[in-house]
Amino acid sequence: MDSKIFVFHWRQFSFLLLLFHVAHGDMSYSFPEEMKRGSVIGNIAKDLGMETGALSSRRARIDADGTDKRYCDINMNNGELIVADRIDREGLCGEKASCILKHELVLENPLELHRISLHIQDINDNAPQFNEERINIEIQESADRGARFVIEEAHDADVGQNSVQQYNLKKNENFILSVNGNTRELVLEKELDREKQQEMNLILTALDGGSPQRSGTLMIHVTVLDANDNSPVFSQAVYKAITQLYFNLVPTSFLKIIFLFVLHLYIIVLLFDLYKR
Repeated sequence: MDSKIFVFHWRQFSFLLLLFHVAHGDMSYSFPEEMKRGSVIGNIAKDLGMETGALSSRRARIDADGTDKRYCDINMNNGELIVADRIDREGLCGEKASCILKHELVLENPLELHRISLHIQDINDNAPQFNEERINIEIQESADRGARFVIEEAHDADVGQNSVQQYNLKKNENFILSVNGNTRELVLEKELDREKQQEMNLILTALDGGSPQRSGTLMIHVTVLDANDNSPVFSQAVYKAITQLYFNLVPTSFLKIIFLFVLHLYIIVLLFDLYKR
């Protein structure tokens, strides 16, 4: 039993010793994303201090680490490390500050392993974008000077200096832009007057820090709501009321008939009262 354990540990030790013997230091290369296939990254033969022909005789190859896709390969004719497939930094690493692809250089006869780190540099291949091209805002015309209205941020798939660096609001009569950290606000600088202007369009531009610089725009449509700040106004200051008595409109003969009817009715009531007594 003890002998089996000894053999097992000896095999582990031998395997680790073999790895230590065949594994060599890292080789690191830094280059921009989106380089064309076949573009030169570096020269493996020179970096290893080998003759170019030795790569072929030792059956050099590149293995990807943790993925089936190889982004670099070796040109056996001159020992150059070249781009084998499209490298899109945003697609591979998203918004991470660093983007490193791991590969291995395998040499046979004798067996050697060299770790290769590909540091992918971001290029300014994306422009800032807002979630929508246009947004609508409704503001009461009674809003006080200095009132603030939060505006959404723009997004840029690039990182670092190539991401969004500043915002500009096209000059207008009523609003200015305030940017404080991650907060962007429209600030009412001049009070609104719906009777003069019911709607307005503001243009907000987001710019990155790349070269050449890229930008994205957002249209802000502002609707000014009525504040009922005007009293009703008549078309003239004074109106004269002209009235006529209904009496003047009725014919005289009709009035006489009414008078005689009332008089006779009064006499009849008076006689009836005397009879009862």
